[in-house]
Amino acid sequence: MYRFAIFDLDGTLLDTLDDLAAAVNAALSAHGKPTRTRDEVRSFVGDGVALLVERALPDGRNYPAFDACLADFKRVYAENSRVYTRPYEGVPALLARLRERGIRVAVVSNKYAAAVRELCAYYFGDLVEVAVGERPEVKKKPAPDTVFEAMRTLGLNPDSPADRAACVYIGDSDVDILTARAAGLDCISVLWGFRDEAFLLRAGAAATAANVEELEGLIWGVAPNPS
Repeated sequence: MYRFAIFDLDGTLLDTLDDLAAAVNAALSAHGKPTRTRDEVRSFVGDGVALLVERALPDGRNYPAFDACLADFKRVYAENSRVYTRPYEGVPALLARLRERGIRVAVVSNKYAAAVRELCAYYFGDLVEVAVGERPEVKKKPAPDTVFEAMRTLGLNPDSPADRAACVYIGDSDVDILTARAAGLDCISVLWGFRDEAFLLRAGAAATAANVEELEGLIWGVAPNPS
């Protein structure tokens, strides 16, 4: 059984897609750009908000007012990040059971740090012990830096093989698979998020969970399902 569970946020613990899409489209509309569908925004997320806005803009970072568009997105999202966002079914109860079993929980996200802290506090309270988000001075995922920061905050040494073996990283994207690999952690890929199973398997997923019950079994140490 793992003693520490480090989760991605968007697409793993929280379904944030509709609020992200609304903020993207509000920023695009303010700049006279065509809006994006929900599925398009789904394909854009995972690498931080700057890349989200870059992918949403037809001319990407070549758009002369890119920084202003990004700022508009951040402002709209900060004011409306909890309109449609909800925890995925069974997630709060899972986090509560993890705590009951003595498994400590952290969240590491490419969403900007203030939003990560605010959303974790609002939806999960003290069930999430550490919440780490994107900051300019720290390399974002798939670099392992934010994962290592979470580990150190939990009292672990990222250079210790024993401490790494005590942790599992849980996410919904190829970025999460690469992050876990870079950090030297086992990884579980959930199938209810922003990427489908075929995509995750192509990306190298080693263990997958179709629902919270399967995820719980894998965290307790049940053998991963073949993938």
